[in-house]
Amino acid sequence: MARGPRLDAPGSLHHVIVRGINRRKIFEDDKDRENFLARLGQVVKEEQATCFAWVLIPNHAHILLRTGTAPLGKLMKRLLTGYAVSFNLRHQRSGHLFQNRYKSILCEEDSYLLELIRYIHLNSIRAGLVQDIDELDRHRWCGHSALMGIQNRPWQEKEEVLSYFSQREELARRKYRQFVFDGITLGRRVELTGDEVRRQGGKKLAGKPLRRLDQRILGSGAFVEKLLAEEERKVRQQTPIKRKWINVKEFIDIVGEKFGITTEEITGGGQRHSVSLARSVFCFLASKDLGLTGRDLSRALGLTPAAIHYAVLRGEKFLAENQEVKVGLYEYLNILTTSP
Repeated sequence: MARGPRLDAPGSLHHVIVRGINRRKIFEDDKDRENFLARLGQVVKEEQATCFAWVLIPNHAHILLRTGTAPLGKLMKRLLTGYAVSFNLRHQRSGHLFQNRYKSILCEEDSYLLELIRYIHLNSIRAGLVQDIDELDRHRWCGHSALMGIQNRPWQEKEEVLSYFSQREELARRKYRQFVFDGITLGRRVELTGDEVRRQGGKKLAGKPLRRLDQRILGSGAFVEKLLAEEERKVRQQTPIKRKWINVKEFIDIVGEKFGITTEEITGGGQRHSVSLARSVFCFLASKDLGLTGRDLSRALGLTPAAIHYAVLRGEKFLAENQEVKVGLYEYLNILTTSP
């Protein structure tokens, strides 16, 4: 399933991954790196955000941020736009520097803050930029050295991180360093980057009910469910659906695409499970949110009123169990609806 709109709320923890377009370098030398960090520090301070961890790799960067009152999108736009302009001027180039869409994963802070800090800082070893923990302690282009008290990055949050290990600064640093060292053997943890969630969430919608997974979120089932429910509420409140003013065939196309089947299969009366499920979801949304009557649906799908009734019930049950699918379809509804 395609990646949905970014999720955000004041005070949310985000693992942000920024990549160069076509895997090209976004840092050519130390001046570029210092430029990027100066801009990061400025926007973190001015947008009242908190930066817990970061690492600069030649063709990408990881940042762990807790947003302030400003949304993540505003902060990242300031950072990336300003840096890209200065990079292009300095290196006499033009065009895009970053991939069009940076990746952001909204994370459950209590469960994942320390794991993400460790994972992000160990990218320097995994990428071969440093060889071991001793080199990592002194590495300028990673937030680990600031937590060890070797590099001075005033905009990086250190006290809060170290307080998880001890109230005594020296002991806290030793325990934090051991925590990072213990993570070296864990390798690349795809569950912390959204990749594992994408593979699991990419299963076909037909058959077994989907687990409540979303590549935009890292957290427990309850955490994921809460965020998706909040997102659905925002979508429906911010852009009310204008009933009936929609191209019904176009929406059937969208539902079919979400389920990996054709429009002709949905309207053709086939009984294959995935087809029946897609048809049921369409019937539920069309009757509840588009204001279509049973007669409208019977005419569109060639089904009896009784069949439409049961299809609506099946669609309602499926969407109640798969909130991420429901959110995505409501977003499409809001995009497709137009005034008369």
